Amino acid sequence: MAPSFRVVRDGLVVGVIAYVAVAAFYAIFDVLAARGSLYTLDLLGKAVFRGLRDPSVLETPMQPDGAAMAAYNALHLVLSLAIGVVVSWLVAMAEHRPEHARLAGLTVIAGFIVTIVAVGILTAGMRAVLPWWSIVVANAFAVVLAGVYFLRRHPGIWRRMLPLGGGGSA
Repeated sequence: MAPSFRVVRDGLVVGVIAYVAVAAFYAIFDVLAARGSLYTLDLLGKAVFRGLRDPSVLETPMQPDGAAMAAYNALHLVLSLAIGVVVSWLVAMAEHRPEHARLAGLTVIAGFIVTIVAVGILTAGMRAVLPWWSIVVANAFAVVLAGVYFLRRHPGIWRRMLPLGGGGSA
């Protein structure tokens, strides 16, 4: 199997893992908040594709918008797959070029932080129903599950990629 195919395949698998992890987290989060399992998905779909911006409507019942939910789901999946491929490429680079392992690890960490900050900024008007902690936990859950996949596929790679890890050597 060619290395580039492996990178893409692993990236797509990790993207799906992350996508499902975040979706499952918010489905459970919404059920526990007694809002229905698709509340956050519906809200994000309406915000991104219908221009919902008025935070006062967030606390009132709204009719679900299936088209907005489907569109947001597709967007979330595409972004997750793209991020998965980039992370997979960074892991492969760290594996094949150990001198760049720490830089790859720092890039993954920075990407995690940037993702949280970007989602947080883009959902600022929804903070009452989409708190910061949920954004952090949902993304951390996705990273942990994706990390488990990578650790099984590339034993020891994270030890080399972590800024305080062994770095640089195989």
